[in-house]
Amino acid sequence: MASIEQTDTEVILKTADGIVSARVLLKGATVLSWKVHGQEQLWLSESAILDGDKGVRGGIPLVFPHFGPVTKSYVTSGETLPQHGFARNSQFEFLGQISDSPLSVQFGLGPENVPEKLQRLWPYNFTLIFTVTLDKSILQTSISIENPKIGVPDAELKKWDFNWLFHTYFHVPNGIDSISVTGLNNLDYYNKVLDSNAHEDSEEIIVTGELDRVYKNTNPSCPVFINDSGSPIFEIIRENLDDIVVWNPWENNMGDFSPKTGFNDMICVEAGTVSHSVTLNPGEKWEASQTIKSNL
Repeated sequence: MASIEQTDTEVILKTADGIVSARVLLKGATVLSWKVHGQEQLWLSESAILDGDKGVRGGIPLVFPHFGPVTKSYVTSGETLPQHGFARNSQFEFLGQISDSPLSVQFGLGPENVPEKLQRLWPYNFTLIFTVTLDKSILQTSISIENPKIGVPDAELKKWDFNWLFHTYFHVPNGIDSISVTGLNNLDYYNKVLDSNAHEDSEEIIVTGELDRVYKNTNPSCPVFINDSGSPIFEIIRENLDDIVVWNPWENNMGDFSPKTGFNDMICVEAGTVSHSVTLNPGEKWEASQTIKSNL
């Protein structure tokens, strides 16, 4: 039987066979750790702050309702939400186990869980249900986002737009020099480092310096691979997520990024919908997921 332990700050999961485990921080529902046969698959900064006002540096932070810096204000005061929205800064509720084989649990977030100031800056009704599933060498993260209609006064029924992103930090045990990302060729992308649009002609994306790209209009059913010396170590399949962000900060001085050479041990390949917004009318629901298979 699967093992589930809940503490004041996190939920610890282990499959019935003991092969796969995970830790999920209740603040932000951030997956902090995912181990297969005891080997860590995710990268987490040694100085990651787990109870601060910002998202965790590492693991899988959840980005909602905005990706990146926010330029639009939703309130008359002109104040804006923090970068990457509020989901990663909010306390999720552990909703419990929904399956034993595969082991699957859920977490929930609504306006009542969001810090009051942030709730005021995005004054909409919403329900987020985040599902984590562990099975052999697989981690699946799924999201259901709803603009609820039942039980909401007519005056408060409003449509709203959002972005979503699984900001996944992958651990690369043999160093970034041996890593390539494949499955994104022949796609347009936005190069955030150069602030320019480009087209990917190469079969392989190799990190040789700061890299921050948003690949647009991908085919979610086509896998994206993270390779070590040409051999796949991670396979990423998506549903209803048509953008991929590839990021490595290289030697940039980031205060919560440690060790300072940590860029050598990680790469972010992030599945989401960030190059455009999704609109939900009252009563509508949007669902998406990523499934990661490890070959480490």
